[in-house]
Amino acid sequence: MRTPAPPTADLRCDVCGQLPEPTKTRLTVANVAVMLPIELMVHALVVGAPLSLPAKVLLLTLTATILVIWVAEPSASRLLRRWLHAPALRHRRQLGTAPALWRARTVLPDQPGSLQRVTRSLARLDTNILGIHVHPVHGGVMDEFVLSAPGHLTEQDLLEALSDGGGLGSQVWPTTELAMADGQTRALSLAARVAGNPAELPHAVAELLGARIVQFPDGPHEPGTRLKIPTAWHGPLTFERPGEPFTLAESARAHRLAELAETLAHRPSSWHTTS
Repeated sequence: MRTPAPPTADLRCDVCGQLPEPTKTRLTVANVAVMLPIELMVHALVVGAPLSLPAKVLLLTLTATILVIWVAEPSASRLLRRWLHAPALRHRRQLGTAPALWRARTVLPDQPGSLQRVTRSLARLDTNILGIHVHPVHGGVMDEFVLSAPGHLTEQDLLEALSDGGGLGSQVWPTTELAMADGQTRALSLAARVAGNPAELPHAVAELLGARIVQFPDGPHEPGTRLKIPTAWHGPLTFERPGEPFTLAESARAHRLAELAETLAHRPSSWHTTS
């Protein structure tokens, strides 16, 4: 039978295998707790011995030093290891339970109760839905979530929860607080940026989609992860987001942004001045 790893095993350095250095206060208290019984026992034995005072002092000094080096410190590190590293263990637990943000997509049947089933499945993992967008697709609806999940959950845990809730073709990606920004609000902010300088269109669309600009769009790519926007002024613009297919709503916003840039680029310069 395999012995379970101690709680402090996760604190060991991946390179040297050593535990982090405990605080001096905790190390001192641990050493005193281990040394005190030994010191009292040694003193009781030596004080009653028929030796001269200098011999007793020398014997106590040597004995105490040897016991500290060979017994007290190793015993304190071994017996009180969990207490010595309690602050680091507490910090590790806090990190493990800290909420993490994820984006998730899954296809559900377009029928009553579908969304309720998947939300219940996520709730069993203490996962909160912070945002949701629904996109009609062939054979149902694709729900896009922004999730706040406990830090110990993995991508596979969330995928299984989505599948248990009836979701098909589920995908999950780690994300940041930027995912909480409303898509329409962000599109309007970028539209104002393009209105001020239409040449900013490629960079604005890339920021809007969280994608990269593809200079030579001839290479292989995953289905749905590449978006091409035809423009008369910039030429065809191609954007790619590996592992995260573009939605219809994202495509529509990008095309409207391109239309805005084209309209402003062909306005007479006097129009910009008077407006």
